[in-house]
Amino acid sequence: MADENQNNQAANGAAQGNQQVQFSLQRIYVKDLSFESPKAPSVFQSQWNPQVNLDLNTRHSQLQEGVHEVVLSLSATVTNGDDEVTFIAEVQQAGIFAINGLDEASMRHTLGAFCPNILFPYAREAIDNLVLRGSFPPLMLSPVNFDALYAQAEQRRAQEGEQTA
Repeated sequence: MADENQNNQAANGAAQGNQQVQFSLQRIYVKDLSFESPKAPSVFQSQWNPQVNLDLNTRHSQLQEGVHEVVLSLSATVTNGDDEVTFIAEVQQAGIFAINGLDEASMRHTLGAFCPNILFPYAREAIDNLVLRGSFPPLMLSPVNFDALYAQAEQRRAQEGEQTA
């Protein structure tokens, strides 16, 4: 009987410990989407030799206590051998995340790296779909290491903090 009470108390304690940190994905959605091909239709008559420039950015905001919106912005600008733009495909892929029980550093990492990592495959698919609908070959974007990008941003932030102090 005593063992049973101890086991129940241990299970309750473990469950309470697990309830302290909570993470759940509420929704993933496209916030903004854009495609333009300023040289169409003449671009389809030239040889295809694409040069791709990818811009990536993230931002987040708190919607209410424990609920955050994270927005991953991708912009692919493609030129065809010269400096003239063949097409631009842009997407703002967003997600609403319920996050509780994290310290400040862990929360920054979650919002700055973990959440964008979840959103990236959706953004990549949206860009690829836009490019195909524009009648161009698929644009297969490589995976992005958001942890490394976050670490670089934190390092820059720390250096800027030292310079202003």
